[in-house]
Amino acid sequence: MKRHLLTWFLLSALLGGLLSAAAPHQQLLDPSPPATTVKLIFIHHSTGENWLTDGYGDLGKALNDNNYFVSDTNYGWGPNSIGDRTDIPNWIEWFRSDDTPRYMQALFNESEQHANYTRTLADPGGENEIILFKSCFPNSALTGNPNDPPGSYEDLSVSGAKYVYNQILSYFATRPDKLFVVITAPPLSDPTYAENARAFNLWLVSDWLDENKYPLNNVAVFDFYNVLTARDAHHRFRDGYIEHGRNISNTLAYPSGDDHPSQAGSRKATEEFVPLLNVFYHRWKDSEASQPPQPASPTDTAQPPLIAPAPSGSGLLDDFEQMPQPGTTGWQAFWDESTATRASCARVNTPVHTGAQALQLDFDLAPNAWTTCMTWYDTPQDWSSFDGLTFFVNVSEENALLNLQLYVALPDTIATYQATFPATQGWQSVRVPLNSFERVAWEEDGGTPLENATQVQGLAFALDNNNASTHRTGQVWIDDLSLFSGQAPQLPAPTQGGVEQPPQTPPTEQAAQPESSDAPRLPRLPCAASLLPLSALLWLSLWRVRR
Repeated sequence: MKRHLLTWFLLSALLGGLLSAAAPHQQLLDPSPPATTVKLIFIHHSTGENWLTDGYGDLGKALNDNNYFVSDTNYGWGPNSIGDRTDIPNWIEWFRSDDTPRYMQALFNESEQHANYTRTLADPGGENEIILFKSCFPNSALTGNPNDPPGSYEDLSVSGAKYVYNQILSYFATRPDKLFVVITAPPLSDPTYAENARAFNLWLVSDWLDENKYPLNNVAVFDFYNVLTARDAHHRFRDGYIEHGRNISNTLAYPSGDDHPSQAGSRKATEEFVPLLNVFYHRWKDSEASQPPQPASPTDTAQPPLIAPAPSGSGLLDDFEQMPQPGTTGWQAFWDESTATRASCARVNTPVHTGAQALQLDFDLAPNAWTTCMTWYDTPQDWSSFDGLTFFVNVSEENALLNLQLYVALPDTIATYQATFPATQGWQSVRVPLNSFERVAWEEDGGTPLENATQVQGLAFALDNNNASTHRTGQVWIDDLSLFSGQAPQLPAPTQGGVEQPPQTPPTEQAAQPESSDAPRLPRLPCAASLLPLSALLWLSLWRVRR
């Protein structure tokens, strides 16, 4: 199967030691239980209750035996009785609504049982680290067609379900300290929509994270649906790799008198899921993305900052002569997958401002869509001794508004701050003071200024198309991106960089204007430890590892 994620690191760098557990190499997959007790919560209804119950699916006992302290939700649970609503469209309310902070606070701190299963482990304290969530079998009656693309709103159709899962990734990206595991909805006995259900669940397992270019290791999928469609259909860890083999059947092979999976089917799912959950857990914990941001200690001087001020008071972030810069992921394009938008980030040798290369963002923005060209730091950066960022920009449009976004690690989330600046054709010097950045409107506390630049996790150049009827297309070029202290430093004058360039107008300096944005919410945030270049050379089996 072909991955759609563009490579973030060169293959040689990958083979040189930047391997992540998402690569299909059996030595990196660890099915052993966690060494210490891990808190887990399962969002479910009746099928999940049967699966957990001792003497039926035995999942609760098996998880307990694997060092997971298990809690769960059911009907009537939580604020606004959110536990009543676990259909696919309801995941928007759980993970992408104004009430999400309230629901998540309750979910992360829940420690009670709502099903009958063995729990002998002592509560280790703290929040639930792993969140399992599952919709019930009626959600396999998806209307539409198997190959329908993601839609623009949530409903029980192939396109509506894809829309939901694309949307909720934006929340998961803000919580790299949690592992979210999607349990696919079980199959129906009725074959009417079986082909749609199969296609959607294959998309979830094989394409969802790739199509969204989701680089963190804190999201995984267990194909409960597939396991229950035939006795020789599996989703399991076996012989050092993850097997996702399926039979031609798309309907329930383990009936119980109705569409609730039988005891035998539920136990089969337990046997396959628990070792796979252990693999997901270790893959997540082995990634730097799994660690919540930790503020730097002011007394800790053992490790110098990755970006140290130069004697002139400025610090070069990227001159785009090499990619990626040490300590970063390199630059990658993201865009609204629910639209016809397309974008890419790459180094080019013309036009450049200085040196031999600059960064180019190509974009074709559908109406009311967005794109970003983003980089992420291995370690949060302390920029508090600087006053802002400065760079040269050139655009193909006569007049354009661009956004510069900073991703800042807060105690419980990663916040997005944005400054907006104008640009036009020809190289222009732009300086963006840190005090011009404001929290984006689509996040909590939108409009508040950036007050603390001690934990900068990443940055991006972003564009949006607020026109409701036409595409916005073109290119943006960036060069000589630096931090500055005091007045913006005098940046190098344009040079040919050894390649022929078109005539350019003299640089003019623009200052960023603080401006709240109505642009759509970014769907995810990348972290270097989990970004993988993949090629045919690395596909050692027919089965995808990111399940």
